[in-house]
Amino acid sequence: MPHVAERVPDLISRLGGAAHVAGDRLVIDDEKAFRGDIIRDLAWTATFATDEPTVASAQWLVREAARELGALSASIHELYMARARGEVHGFTVPAINLRAQTFDMARTIYETAEASDVGAVIVEIARSEQTYTYQRPIDFATAVLAGAIAAGWRGPVFLQGDHYQFNMKKYQADPEAMTEEIRRACRLAIDAGYRNIDIDSSTLVDLALPTRDVQQHENYVRAAELTALIRSLETDGVTVSVGGEIGEVGKENSNEEELVAYLEGYRRELEGRAPGAVGISKVSVQTGTSHGGVPLPDGSVAEVKLDFEVLRRLGEVARTYGLAGAVQHGASTLPDELFHRFPAVETAEIHLATGFQNALFEHPAFPAELHREIESFCFSNAIDERKPDQTDEQFVYTTRKKAIGPFKRQLWDLPSKDEILAAQRRKIGFLFTELGVNGSREMVDGYIRPVGQRTPPPDGLREAVSAGAAG
Repeated sequence: MPHVAERVPDLISRLGGAAHVAGDRLVIDDEKAFRGDIIRDLAWTATFATDEPTVASAQWLVREAARELGALSASIHELYMARARGEVHGFTVPAINLRAQTFDMARTIYETAEASDVGAVIVEIARSEQTYTYQRPIDFATAVLAGAIAAGWRGPVFLQGDHYQFNMKKYQADPEAMTEEIRRACRLAIDAGYRNIDIDSSTLVDLALPTRDVQQHENYVRAAELTALIRSLETDGVTVSVGGEIGEVGKENSNEEELVAYLEGYRRELEGRAPGAVGISKVSVQTGTSHGGVPLPDGSVAEVKLDFEVLRRLGEVARTYGLAGAVQHGASTLPDELFHRFPAVETAEIHLATGFQNALFEHPAFPAELHREIESFCFSNAIDERKPDQTDEQFVYTTRKKAIGPFKRQLWDLPSKDEILAAQRRKIGFLFTELGVNGSREMVDGYIRPVGQRTPPPDGLREAVSAGAAG
């Protein structure tokens, strides 16, 4: 079982002869040992320790180890700009949301990527997912980087804040307060090392208004404002990849007129706020999918009618504005036979979340007793979300994600997780193939130059190291 250090001296001693802290630097003495049980224990300590100085120290050790071992947080912006210029094409970047088992899932992703020479893969978490999975940006970044280290990964790690979304009701009640929530989310993400953020102000679109520009006005104004903020937060010379969105997933399909209205308005607004600032690199559109899929009465997922022509046309329009293209959300529960069609219509990016969650909960090796506990949790804690016509199976399907945070330790410590992760690895490998990113490492390395800034150790770690040396 992984070891969770509860005090900083215990954490330092856990490094053994594999690494040591020298001044403001982490020195890796035995890379193989460090990439084994030690990085796993650091990840568990950062996630489950209760002593804040110990948590902060574990986070710093993981971040510095990632820098020393070449698993650096990076922005995918320059690759997307190359796609906008037509220099690269024919692939769709998978953006995988890690709700549960983040360390092990990240390790699995990067092991699979290494095996197929994949460089174009994003690992992300939505703002709403942060809440119910108990993963602040720093928690998520730490677990992902630790997983990349455990996988032996050397290369860019594209950490992405997904769906930094406005709540329409809260915005109508107090636009400034709602916007400040998203501003704060952006600051926390960048502080944690994210270099990719998707701004979703599409929830502010009102299709009942008379013109496309008026319909999209609040959307593009807030997207431009937040882009300007993000540009002001860039301190390491890296251009954060910012995404926009024109159609809320699960609503009406997007069209060219809406996209043009959004991009024209966004361009004007950004230039007015931050002359010369770099804009968004991609735009999410609605094509007929919904987040998590639509559960049927027996708990299975309904077939989706997805409009690939919308993706093709809107991607072409987006590239005329200097973007990589269109982004597909809500796709992880689609039939396997559809995924090869996304690169065929030059979809820039595809977001994959619930399918991996389902593969965890529905795997035959998932403990039956834990299933029952999670179902009981849903009925006890999320019953107010139940729709009148939902069966028990539909209700559990739509709410079991809310159990991921409360059951986080049990999910990370599953005795049967190796079998489950093997199934996840097969799915990830399949998606890499179908989305055309196998062999993309050289292409990514040609455009992406990660920057690893050294940061000073937290006081608790520095003091413990000094006390150990004095002793």
